[in-house]
Amino acid sequence: MEFQRETAPGQQIEGYGEQGFRIAGLRHSGAVFVTPEKAEAWDVERFEDLTVEAFSSVLKSRSEFDILLIGTGSEFALLPFPLRTALEATGLSVDAMTTGAAARTYNVLMVEGRRVAAALLPVSEANSVHESTA
Repeated sequence: MEFQRETAPGQQIEGYGEQGFRIAGLRHSGAVFVTPEKAEAWDVERFEDLTVEAFSSVLKSRSEFDILLIGTGSEFALLPFPLRTALEATGLSVDAMTTGAAARTYNVLMVEGRRVAAALLPVSEANSVHESTA
């Protein structure tokens, strides 16, 4: 899917599909963790890998955000209760949704100046949406 670029600073998610993302003009393969300040690989491959331990690298940047959006891939899935409870215990507002919805929501909240981050699983090949190279 292609997004229209707003004129705002930060790591905007410009597209997703083909098992990766285009963020601030750079292609990222696999899962990613994005804040307005950075975009980095996230060592998770599928929804079943989402555990408290899988979020330890994400939580190292906890001081940078108050809202954590979790992209669950092509399909929506509820976070396991122990994971949601552990993340919310850090004071975060946590919301899980499909990766496409999380990418769009992240961009809107970032442009608004909100303290937001997104932990995104890639969209599967079978359901990928090709990105624009523009």
